[in-house]
Amino acid sequence: MNYKIRTVLDTEEDVVRTVLIDAKITLEQLHKTIVDTYGFDKGQMASFYTCDDSWEQEMEIPLVDMSENLVDKGNEMRNYILEDSLAKVNDKLLYVYDFINMWTVYVELVGIDKNTKLEEPKLILSVGDLPKQKEMPSGEVSEVDLLGSFEDEFKSEFDEEDFESLDDYDNY
Repeated sequence: MNYKIRTVLDTEEDVVRTVLIDAKITLEQLHKTIVDTYGFDKGQMASFYTCDDSWEQEMEIPLVDMSENLVDKGNEMRNYILEDSLAKVNDKLLYVYDFINMWTVYVELVGIDKNTKLEEPKLILSVGDLPKQKEMPSGEVSEVDLLGSFEDEFKSEFDEEDFESLDDYDNY
C-alpha cells in the first residue's frame, strides 16, 4: 500500500511537494524523503510532531532521542511506521527541520493507493522553490551591528589619551 503525502513548506511563497511513498516506511525514511525533495542540507536535526486537525502540535518524535533516559530510547523516527502515524486520509504531522532556521513543513496524508508498486518514493508534484535563505525576524541585530554601535557610543569615553593618564596610578 502506498500513501500520497502532500508537504507544504511554511514560507511566504507556496512551496509544495507531493510524493507517492510506501506506507510501511519509517518516519526516518520519510524525513530523508522530505530533505531530498526540498533540497535541504543533509545532516541537520529534525523532529516530527503529531498534531490535531487544526495543526496544533502534540507529541515530538525526534530524529535522535537526546533525552537523558538511557533505558528507553524508543522515541525516535526510526521506531515509528508511517501507516501507524498517518492512519487515514487527512491525518497530519508537523515536521521541523534545522532548529536554527526552523524550517516548518506541514505533512498530510491526501490519498491511499493500493495498486501501484513502488521501489522508492516518487515525487509526483513540485510547486515552488526553496528560498535562498530563511528570512530573519525583523528587529534582529547582528553581532557586527552591536559592536559598531558600542564603539560609536563609547568611543569618546575610551580614547587612548584617557588611558595614558591612568599610567600615573600604577606608580603607587
